[in-house]
Amino acid sequence: MATQTMSNQHAQTAAAEHEHDHHADHHDAGGTKVFGFWVYLMSDLVIFGSLFATYAVLAGGTAGGPSGQDIFELPFVLVETFLLLFSSFTYGMAVLSMNTDKVGQLKAWLGITFLLGAAFVGMELYEFHHLIEEGFGPDRSAFLTAFFTLVGTHGLHVTFGLIWIAVMFVQVSTKGLNHMTRPRIMCLSLFWHFLDIVWICVFSFVYLMGVL
Repeated sequence: MATQTMSNQHAQTAAAEHEHDHHADHHDAGGTKVFGFWVYLMSDLVIFGSLFATYAVLAGGTAGGPSGQDIFELPFVLVETFLLLFSSFTYGMAVLSMNTDKVGQLKAWLGITFLLGAAFVGMELYEFHHLIEEGFGPDRSAFLTAFFTLVGTHGLHVTFGLIWIAVMFVQVSTKGLNHMTRPRIMCLSLFWHFLDIVWICVFSFVYLMGVL
């Protein structure tokens, strides 16, 4: 009887150790994903750094066309900026909801973040369409080529982020919060906040300095 009891205890201990190792493996895998995503963000930072440097060189190349002071509408861009800044706050609330295992709140904050990001992209598309209609497309001058490339690249990143948010909304709805969805939400958080920082640089360096 004593032997059987000891055997059961050993079995329970082994099972507990196996479960602990299983959770540790998931934790390590999640940490590796987040670290790998940091590496990706650094490479993306190099791309945006190159685009900013190109814009700085070409900003004066208007070829007799309009400058930033002629075409930039600062109040319009301020609305875009507040939309993206607030979406960064709402995504932060989504992460807090995830950390407290509140799936409903997480999905609500993801939905609000998606709407704010979509509004930002919509305003950016409107701006591009308006400029092209006025004859100020990317083929008009080196300045406009650099402007459309820099701002458009950021807009494409935001669009990709919106697709990612939609995918995560579906995955959280179907699979809940687990070792797979949690690291993805954290990686998306890094990506979204990164885009927010890049846009602040775009607003300051391109728009704000362009109208002075």
